[in-house]
Amino acid sequence: MKIIDMTAEFGRSETFADQIVHNMLVTQRKVALQFEGLNQPDLATIQQLLAAFDTPAQTTENSLQTVLPLAALQFFITKFKQQFSADEASRQLEQIYQQHAIYWHYGSVHRDLTQSPLIYGILNITPDSFYDGGAYVEPQAIKDHIAEMVTAGVDVIELGGQTTRPGFTEISAQEELNRILPYIDWIHQNYPEVSLAVDTYKYVVMQALVKNSHVDIINDVRAFTDDPRKLALLAPTKIGLLTMHSSRDTEYDNLTKEMQNFFKQNISQLVNAGIAQERIALDPGIGYAKVADGYQDYAMMRNIDQFNQFNRPTMIAISRKGFGAKLFNLKKEDRLSVTLIAETYMYLHGGNVLRVHDITETNQLVKMINTINTGYWFKK
Repeated sequence: MKIIDMTAEFGRSETFADQIVHNMLVTQRKVALQFEGLNQPDLATIQQLLAAFDTPAQTTENSLQTVLPLAALQFFITKFKQQFSADEASRQLEQIYQQHAIYWHYGSVHRDLTQSPLIYGILNITPDSFYDGGAYVEPQAIKDHIAEMVTAGVDVIELGGQTTRPGFTEISAQEELNRILPYIDWIHQNYPEVSLAVDTYKYVVMQALVKNSHVDIINDVRAFTDDPRKLALLAPTKIGLLTMHSSRDTEYDNLTKEMQNFFKQNISQLVNAGIAQERIALDPGIGYAKVADGYQDYAMMRNIDQFNQFNRPTMIAISRKGFGAKLFNLKKEDRLSVTLIAETYMYLHGGNVLRVHDITETNQLVKMINTINTGYWFKK
């Protein structure tokens, strides 16, 4: 038995129909497979197995073609191994999965985000952030909230000492460091299992974070390319780079195309500077349009699957943002439900790093969606 990844074959074809199929497979994160050299019993067994995955299959005398969601492929491989003793065929399936899976390497972590997303908790130690500004200023309040986040099941805690909300006031690098460094060390000492991220665009702050050595991820709203020293500083490290698209200074003619061009160029710049591609994650920058809380934000929510072509983790960063006020006149305290609805849509369409304030509810969202996505029925 031989198994071929037809997804790549469609991509190499120049016919319009094949290009359309390839685009649909990539944006929907599905994999087209061809099983060759099958005898009749094996063909019948694979057909029966695929029937439980509710996926179409086309067969000939000794081959079969099908399409599976990438999120279901590992489960399919497990069931395949139970039916067949063909080690080489199983190895081919595992190899195909690894070629399409979404990995993010940050710090000492090598995380597969294909099966389940990263729960990335926000902790702003600022007086002026749009949602939690001023809520976590006193040391005990900060430590108590960190403990709550860890108990709720956060994977990453991101500390922010400088807000970038529309019309923000810049503070000095030293003041930003004074706000965050004590808690970087405290979290590392008390919760070493939790990865640490920092939201900053300042080179001097990044220098201190590299020296500190406890930070696993840096989130830069300026995409690391406004100052050439940033990439030279970060290239030799293992820090994950969360690079953000922003259009606060630009009004686009074609939003999706311009965003795709931005990430294509930005990833190339980072890789050419010595940053391994597996260290890079993308943030579309919802809320960073030229018109704050405008309709461009909804287009960015809808087009998130258009960045699946980069095979990189994509962040969903919409927690309690202004669309809840624009559409429903909701105060920031009442925007959790609409946040979860929008996050669900974006998660189902390719977003796999959920940057949120509400850890418990986000974990419930993920567990529910993942349970449904793998809810294939096999009679025991």
